[in-house]
Amino acid sequence: MRCPFCGDEDTQVKDSRPSEDRLSIRRRRYCNECSHRFTTIERIQLKELIVIKRTGEKKAFDRDKISRSINTALRKRSIAKEKIEAIINSLVYKFESSNDSEVESSTIGEAIMSELSKTDQVAYVRFASVYKDFNTAEDFENFIHKNRVK
Repeated sequence: MRCPFCGDEDTQVKDSRPSEDRLSIRRRRYCNECSHRFTTIERIQLKELIVIKRTGEKKAFDRDKISRSINTALRKRSIAKEKIEAIINSLVYKFESSNDSEVESSTIGEAIMSELSKTDQVAYVRFASVYKDFNTAEDFENFIHKNRVK
């Protein structure tokens, strides 16, 4: 592991612990060159996934993109960070443990919407407004009426 302070590749793991959800490992590291300590988090990846975009383009699955989307939707909402991380982990696990190595972006979007609808209605509508490309206030109104968001 390369040191983020000096760039040296000679670092040592001083301590490793599993995360609370057991889906990642937290490692405390020490740089032999500059003596700085830093933490890395390693996540278990069950398999490589490819996302098929609406245009047909294929891209590597990006966990961070799901994380950014969910965190943006839940910004300034009173949802614990642990709960958010649990949602993200469950979604990633769902896709990685499926039989397919390719997943459509629409499947990912719908899964995120499903989780947000159970977690926070405001975040659900926020995400939907971007995902469904709302252009007018009427789009919001129709979505809320159609989905009985309260």
